[in-house]
Amino acid sequence: MHGIPTSHPRYRSLLLRAYMADEMERGLIVPEGLIAHGRGEAFDYIIGEKTLPFAAKAEKAAAARLLLAKCPVISVNGNVAALASKEVAALAQTLPSLKVEVNLFHRTPARAELVAARLRSAGIAEVLGVHPTVRLRGLPSDRGWVDQNGILIADTVLVPLEDGDRAKALASSGKFVIAIDLNPLSRTARAADLPIIDELKRALVRINSELKSLRRKRSTWADIAEGTDGEEVRLQALAYMAGRLKRLAKGSSQEPPGPVP
Repeated sequence: MHGIPTSHPRYRSLLLRAYMADEMERGLIVPEGLIAHGRGEAFDYIIGEKTLPFAAKAEKAAAARLLLAKCPVISVNGNVAALASKEVAALAQTLPSLKVEVNLFHRTPARAELVAARLRSAGIAEVLGVHPTVRLRGLPSDRGWVDQNGILIADTVLVPLEDGDRAKALASSGKFVIAIDLNPLSRTARAADLPIIDELKRALVRINSELKSLRRKRSTWADIAEGTDGEEVRLQALAYMAGRLKRLAKGSSQEPPGPVP
């Protein structure tokens, strides 16, 4: 369809880029979203495009936090809807208390509806945030608009591919913020209570798997959630990236620790 030869060593990556460009033409993604996707892909290169132990630990802790939450919400922007609407739907199916809310920096009524329609087509019956009427305090951009039945009353918010200003505003409002961000240096990763340094789809699939594994082990939730320090996770990611770049610069192919199965 896009003339990309299947023999190309980066075939899947190039196919995904072409898909994202198509989604921009449809209006689901904005041009700025393509730039954000490319930045994330660059950091994924650095970690070897795999889930590492520090990320797996954070994903398990995220599952425990979501299970403990009274009102958990996952915030969805255009990139998340394009890349992982099925994974978001699977997460909501596993955890019925999880609310799904549209939140956009570049917001128009038409684009909000496009994102919601994509989520509904993936199987999510109720999508919040299409017509928000409440503002998050201290956030003047359109990302400050939240749903009064969703993020406004949430105690835990999962924010994949988030912007730092809103992650900080959510944390300042007393909500526990779980971020999925491949860049451990971003304001989002630094503002979140629990940053997950992993690729979006890999992270959502692992969180869902951990939810299924933990849901009958209620007595372990608090220990798992409280036993994971978000800043330590972020620093471990930075240390791994620095170490891997140093090894590669010396011509070494050794990459301990290995990916998580």
